[in-house]
Amino acid sequence: MFDIERWQEIFDTIRKNKLRTFLTGLSVASGIFILVILLGFGQGMQNGIAQEFEEDASNRIVVWTQVTTKEYKGLNPGRTIQMRNENYDHIETRFNDQLKDRSAMFRVRDAMVNYKKESVGYSVQGINAGFQFVENQYISEGRYINYQDHKNGAKVAVISNTIKKEIFKNGISPLNEYLDISGIQFKVIGVYGDMGGEREEERIFIPMSTAQRVFNGADRVNNLYYTLQPVENFDQAVAESTKFSNDMKQYLQEVHTVAPDDTSAINVFNTLEEVKRFFTLIGGIKLFFWFVGICTIIAGVVGVSNIMLIVVKERTREIGVRKALGAKPWSIVGMILHESIFVTAISGFAGLIFSMGLLEIFGPYIEVDYIVNPTVNFNVAITTVFILIFAGAVAGFFPAWRAANIHVIDALRDE
Repeated sequence: MFDIERWQEIFDTIRKNKLRTFLTGLSVASGIFILVILLGFGQGMQNGIAQEFEEDASNRIVVWTQVTTKEYKGLNPGRTIQMRNENYDHIETRFNDQLKDRSAMFRVRDAMVNYKKESVGYSVQGINAGFQFVENQYISEGRYINYQDHKNGAKVAVISNTIKKEIFKNGISPLNEYLDISGIQFKVIGVYGDMGGEREEERIFIPMSTAQRVFNGADRVNNLYYTLQPVENFDQAVAESTKFSNDMKQYLQEVHTVAPDDTSAINVFNTLEEVKRFFTLIGGIKLFFWFVGICTIIAGVVGVSNIMLIVVKERTREIGVRKALGAKPWSIVGMILHESIFVTAISGFAGLIFSMGLLEIFGPYIEVDYIVNPTVNFNVAITTVFILIFAGAVAGFFPAWRAANIHVIDALRDE
């Protein structure tokens, strides 16, 4: 039942002690504010990491080779490991059921690219059709390199939006135009864009078979790219991706006579493993943020409890009069708890609204390295406030219980 006299008592007490009440409420509000802001930046870090990995396929696996660092089976360290077409073909056949997209890559060394009288310095790479999906690229004009281009050794090229802007000015379409790549004419069949931005658009792609044949690549391969079939569970996806990476690496080590513990000769980058590592790190950071925020809230709740003790001390004589007139102990407890919960609730919601408002207004504009659009789930935020209110009730209970157990005679004697 709504008791207007009770509320009048609470507001009278607050008016008499404005500064004390304000400082107490400020400590509680700051606790919620700090917790929400920290949780927001924790989510912002998770958003930033996710965005970094979204630039390429989420389950991308890349293989490259360097030199051996350990002696193995009579072979000295320092050998350069060179992958071949047969390695790519073997992996494709052996793991075909697991693979979604796949591509080999041959890097054309020291390629000179010219269009009419203009020369540009972009890298040229031979790839298979699946490279588009591994790198999360999209087509702006024309088409991408396909299986027939690779099979026929076609002299065709796909350029990026960035290259198009630099070479083909005044809105000229690059389709069916010819690029001179180290003295050989390649017909432009498409323009691609990359989700990673312009830094990923400084490459010209030609069919893998053409690159190897025309630029003396023989059957050499520089990199292997794969994505796996999607699964519903993230942990299962990580486990399958890790197993595939290990099995593939073991095969390459065996066929190239590399020591199993040589960590330099054959390298595998697994995006899912990196995602899991970063998310585990972010989870730890979030726990730390919760710890800091809750400690701050506890400090505020302790402040509420101390203030209630002071209130009880100041109103000892009043409490004695109430009890002498027949007030029940739980009536005294309710009176103190009411004020404690009111101060805690108002302060908690003030801190929540202010912090959520800041994140809502400025969050979308925050985009620094690994922190993008810090936000907090409203349900989580509102739950913390209700937990705070409960804590405020607990904080006020002990002073209230003390007030309820004051002897009437002692209370009336209090000065």
